[in-house]
Amino acid sequence: MPRSEPYLPPLRVPVRRIGARTFDFSRQVAVMAVVNRTPDSFYDQGRTYAFDRAVDACFEAVALGADWVDIGGAPFAPGEPVPVDEEIERVVPVVAALRAGSDVVISVDTFHAAVAREAIAAGATVINDTTGLRDPDLTRVVADSEATLVITHSLAEPRRPFPKPQYGDVVAEVSAFLLDRVERAQAAGVAEERIIVDPGHDLNKNTLHSLELTRRLSEIADLGYPTLAAVSNKDFIGETLDAPRADRLEGSLAAAVISIVNGARIVRMHDVRASVAAVRMTEAVLGFRAPAYLKHNMGDVNE
Repeated sequence: MPRSEPYLPPLRVPVRRIGARTFDFSRQVAVMAVVNRTPDSFYDQGRTYAFDRAVDACFEAVALGADWVDIGGAPFAPGEPVPVDEEIERVVPVVAALRAGSDVVISVDTFHAAVAREAIAAGATVINDTTGLRDPDLTRVVADSEATLVITHSLAEPRRPFPKPQYGDVVAEVSAFLLDRVERAQAAGVAEERIIVDPGHDLNKNTLHSLELTRRLSEIADLGYPTLAAVSNKDFIGETLDAPRADRLEGSLAAAVISIVNGARIVRMHDVRASVAAVRMTEAVLGFRAPAYLKHNMGDVNE
């Protein structure tokens, strides 16, 4: 029989207060915009590295409908480490400027406790750690605040290569890793209602791994925590479509929609305008939201 209802992940705490905003992740999807203040970010190659351009990009994302802005000052990809003081100088002034003019959710993409502490003090409401809590002090910093923590699956040490990752069952292994890190975070004092998980598309995974994670994302969502899908412009999309980074929008939107249907409740995207439209349309198809208006074939005369 056809399924009449959409898949709804069994969220432990579906309604979340994150900063000044409230999300009901049982019936809502948040669009997270990406602003990288780095000279070597994989996608924009330093377009928003300058302070003014980074701040402008943040406010532009808000104006285009982003629910959330993720600010990063150090790439995940292998390379020379960014000194902690420099990372703070890159991200904290941007956080402060955005917070002064908006109540949008602000996350900082960092794996350093010191950066997290300064970012939270400046107004960040989420710490987005892509390294699976490599810095044990980071959970304590979050626990001592009201911030939310994103726990992401990855295997490599920060900024270190991890050639040819191998998995027996990538979804099962990612799920086990995330549950272990969730337990660590809770043991450090991070409340259940302040935890989000991210399977880490492309992070120490090849294209086949990332495709399988997308196809079986409901198994990650079944863990009971809001699931973030960071699929935008990733290499698994480029390799699947034979598309350079500048031509991955359509594939990114498709991956985001599939992720939402399979339980993702936050999607991390570069093209905010297109992503907001795709997400809101998906919410309407799933019955989570009403159309903006009804006119077509609603009167006595067809229109």
